[in-house]
Amino acid sequence: MHHIELRHLRTVAALRGASTLVEAAERVYLTQSALSHQLKDLEERLGCTLFIRKTRPMRFTSAGKRLLQLADEVLPLVQTASLDLARLAGGHSGRLHMSIECHSCFEWLLPAINAYREDWPEVELDISGGFHFQPLPALLRGDLDLVVTADPIEEPGLAYLPLFGYEAQMALAADHRLTEKEWIDPGDVADETLITYPIDRSRQDIFTRFLDPAGIEPARVRTAELTPMMVQLVASGRGVCCLPNWALHEYIERDYVVARSLGEEGIWPNLYAAVRTEQRDAPYIAAFVALAKDTCYQNLVGIGPTDSELEEADTENG
Repeated sequence: MHHIELRHLRTVAALRGASTLVEAAERVYLTQSALSHQLKDLEERLGCTLFIRKTRPMRFTSAGKRLLQLADEVLPLVQTASLDLARLAGGHSGRLHMSIECHSCFEWLLPAINAYREDWPEVELDISGGFHFQPLPALLRGDLDLVVTADPIEEPGLAYLPLFGYEAQMALAADHRLTEKEWIDPGDVADETLITYPIDRSRQDIFTRFLDPAGIEPARVRTAELTPMMVQLVASGRGVCCLPNWALHEYIERDYVVARSLGEEGIWPNLYAAVRTEQRDAPYIAAFVALAKDTCYQNLVGIGPTDSELEEADTENG
């Protein structure tokens, strides 16, 4: 079987509508003799005549018409792919499938995504919640391109771009007994119903960084999907919950709930955008991280630099 090359398809397409071989040759930037030689070679490869000679305009045989049909199907695809690859090489296009491990983050991420779509219309965007699967392994496999996470894992091939640091706080009803304390101790939660998002406790700071190290279990755990639902349950005295300070701010302002730090020093997680190492400098990814960060600092109360950013600043300041 003989291979049909792209140059053959371009040659056949150039013959369509041409009055002479000279005219067809000019369309593909060849001399008439070079084009004649190429046609003869192609016909010998295929074992059939492609067009009827000495007709004006040139007329195709059945074999020529079939090859022309192939050219009409393939050449536009090649052209489109070439343009796409050029855009990708220039960093103006790509795929950005992301997942969020932070329930509360939808509040600031969606506005950031909407703004990003306007600036980078050629980037294929998709988003999912990483609450019922493990997003970081999916990122390594290439199923995802970015994961918003507060739980980085050391893994070759992953890079973590800092977004911001925040305080994880305990939300209490206004008349709750613990509002009399300046901060919450782990033992204070032993008699409480703890309201959490429906995710594994290994991905929740209230357990991993506060209760588990002290060997304390809450009296009961209840789950709620949405942040407003959690706050409503707390406000009505159904339990306590742990939320980011920036997510609690509006509810504290409205006197729905009261917030207290977890321990005297408080617990300060960091939020990152995890990407594959080879993509960390891709312009369309760097632009999304920068936009997300700007959106957060403009709209969220109580956030600040991550630990890594603070360490880097200390190093630069000597």
